[in-house]
Amino acid sequence: MKKLTQAILEQTITKRANATHKGDYGRILIIGGTEQYGGAVIMNALAAVHSGAGLVTVATHPSNFTALHSHLPEAMVTDYTQDLTSFIRSADVILIGSGLGEQLTILTTTLSSVTPEQILILDGSALTLLAEHQLNLPDARVVLTPHQMEWQRLSRLEIAEQTPENNLTALATFPAQTILVLKKCHTQIYTENDSFELTIGGPYQATGGMGDTLAGMIAGFVGQFHVSLENAVLAAVYAHSAIADDLARERYVVLPTQISAELPKLMHRYAEKKTDKL
Repeated sequence: MKKLTQAILEQTITKRANATHKGDYGRILIIGGTEQYGGAVIMNALAAVHSGAGLVTVATHPSNFTALHSHLPEAMVTDYTQDLTSFIRSADVILIGSGLGEQLTILTTTLSSVTPEQILILDGSALTLLAEHQLNLPDARVVLTPHQMEWQRLSRLEIAEQTPENNLTALATFPAQTILVLKKCHTQIYTENDSFELTIGGPYQATGGMGDTLAGMIAGFVGQFHVSLENAVLAAVYAHSAIADDLARERYVVLPTQISAELPKLMHRYAEKKTDKL
């Protein structure tokens, strides 16, 4: 298993060309957030916008509209109980599951509407529903972001059995080129033919919303950095913990929203570093 280093940020984050517009940096659709769990999609959206996503729309329960607008006026909102087909088809990246709860119909409708060219990120409740109802994943570019218990439900591997070899074998039963981000003490990322491990991060990240923020970052990165889907996912995972490490120098606990707030600074630093090398 390869160790993930800051080199992935240098390889992935690039300075923006002058003749570009918001449509060039990813149209992201975030679906989730019940009445009880609206914070999840707010943190998704904060991370996606702060990582540079061009256009972010959040499909959520209407009770979350005011809070979302208050936290992030840059994001658009729509009612997730309405027909989302047009929103899904116009998106480059769909992130579904954070705070989705038991909204099975929303998940199945989304899975049936995604096209092969789109990137589909499944997080949180979407993973649980996927496992419980044995749903088939669509023909799309899929990223799974489970913690170990969610991966146990999906893969049928007990946590003690989740070795790199077993994880790769289990991943092979999913659609080709599916990427697995297995969240744990040292998060591991599995691709079709390779595996990577994060060696940074720490217990100061053990707080609610950390995974929602990571999922939003992944959405923002894959929507705008097109070197490869794999590199964009790896860079988002590394950046998430790199920022947390830096903040933890002066904090007992690092909040997910603090990571999002620091994202533009980190990305600027690496974009400038890459420019200096040219």
